[in-house]
Amino acid sequence: MAYTTIKKPSDYFNTKLYNGTGANQSITGVGFQPDFTWIKIRTTGFNHRLQDSVRGATKSLYTNLTNAEQTNTDGVLSFDTDGFSLGDDATNGSFNRSGDTFVSWNWLGGGTASSNTDGSITSTVSANTTSGFSIVSYTGTGSNATVGHGLGVTPKMVIIKNRSDGTQFWGVYHASLSGADQYLVLDQNVSAQSGSAIFNSTHPTSSVFSVGTHGTTNESGDNFIAYCFADVKGFSKFGSYTGNGNADGTFVYTGFSPSFVMLKRTNTTGSWTMYDNKRHTYNPNGEYLLANSSGASVDFDNVDFLSNGFKLRDASFNNGSGDTIIYMCFAEEPLVGDNPATAR
Repeated sequence: MAYTTIKKPSDYFNTKLYNGTGANQSITGVGFQPDFTWIKIRTTGFNHRLQDSVRGATKSLYTNLTNAEQTNTDGVLSFDTDGFSLGDDATNGSFNRSGDTFVSWNWLGGGTASSNTDGSITSTVSANTTSGFSIVSYTGTGSNATVGHGLGVTPKMVIIKNRSDGTQFWGVYHASLSGADQYLVLDQNVSAQSGSAIFNSTHPTSSVFSVGTHGTTNESGDNFIAYCFADVKGFSKFGSYTGNGNADGTFVYTGFSPSFVMLKRTNTTGSWTMYDNKRHTYNPNGEYLLANSSGASVDFDNVDFLSNGFKLRDASFNNGSGDTIIYMCFAEEPLVGDNPATAR
């Protein structure tokens, strides 16, 4: 039975919904000052927007595009004590368009970043060792290298983007893939790929992750950002399951009631499907967004959030017979703790 030292998971990860106004506004109710905020408009097709405190609040990246980093002076303006502030979003409507609804997924990092010399490349790191999450900035060398992540434990998932080069895809390491040479592509629906040039065919350690010679993770002179995640019992879980091809689908034990789940089929094509407990508050959980698509939310009742994990409720969608699906999952409440989880 799982337990956690994190008594209140929403102090470290929280989903916040808000309505766009087209005018400057402060989004409150996150519960902490986020170091990483991922925003998506729900009602129409605009890009995902990712901001963090290491790059600066106004700097955006897009999980559905390879584009280089962009500065938005009318998007996220600052990270605040209980959320973040938005500008009027007059440029593109992806943050605060009047009349539209938005979801933001927020993570607490380690606050002000500091230099890390654990790897052969010196990195700048904001690490929260309690929640197993760090934000890592570094400059590529073009040669096989290691980069310090600051977690003190081995990350199970690392997401990297070349901030300088708009032609490079998002490289994803996940510990449940079949080997250290395997990687996924966040901005595409492709199956797991093989190649030593992305992560140098080397698994992360408790101090560093490895990068190869590819422009996706280590182009000489380019700037990179990496988001690193470790398992924390009762708070976060990164793993895989095998689909059973049945409407009474596979059950995945996490040891907590989920607040957020992202799924990706790896043996064949399949999009990165994102669910949370705020957009849909009862089972089956129907509303999802795709990290590799700018599309609006889709409502399709195909997963249950349970007190100790999640269960698929469709014969094929993220549950095809024999398919391998990786996941990242964060807790609403642990199964055991001061506020034990209950079924929805």
